[in-house]
Amino acid sequence: MNIEYSYSFKGVSRELLWKTLQNKEVLQRALPGCQSFEEAGENVFNAELGLNIGPIKGRFTGVVRQVDMQEPEAYRLLLEGKGKPGEIDADAKMSLEESDEGTLLTCCAEVKVTGILASMGQRVMGGVAKVILGQFFKDIQKETKEIAKL
Repeated sequence: MNIEYSYSFKGVSRELLWKTLQNKEVLQRALPGCQSFEEAGENVFNAELGLNIGPIKGRFTGVVRQVDMQEPEAYRLLLEGKGKPGEIDADAKMSLEESDEGTLLTCCAEVKVTGILASMGQRVMGGVAKVILGQFFKDIQKETKEIAKL
């Protein structure tokens, strides 16, 4: 399943958005349902998420990796997660592009799911993924304002 999502960070420079997205504490606060987010190596994190969005209910544990870092323009986010509802394997290309209003972040992800998650169908899973991404980016927008004050 392929998912594309864009979010416009109005009044936020690309450098500030990059800095925000690389902050472990910010990521833990912004990830929906995040129970824990521990650094396991350089740009590698062990995470535990409890999700309850529509038909997706359950706890997932997994590994999040940031690779192919091209500061402050782009990186890839690799996610491997397991939980009672199934498994998720995602490869997302994150691009940060300056615009007149601020910074446009575009996420293009290839996502593979198994178990109950796979039985829900691409349409349902795509909708849930967009809700999660939307909430995450709204929270990142709030966090950039806090970091800008520092």
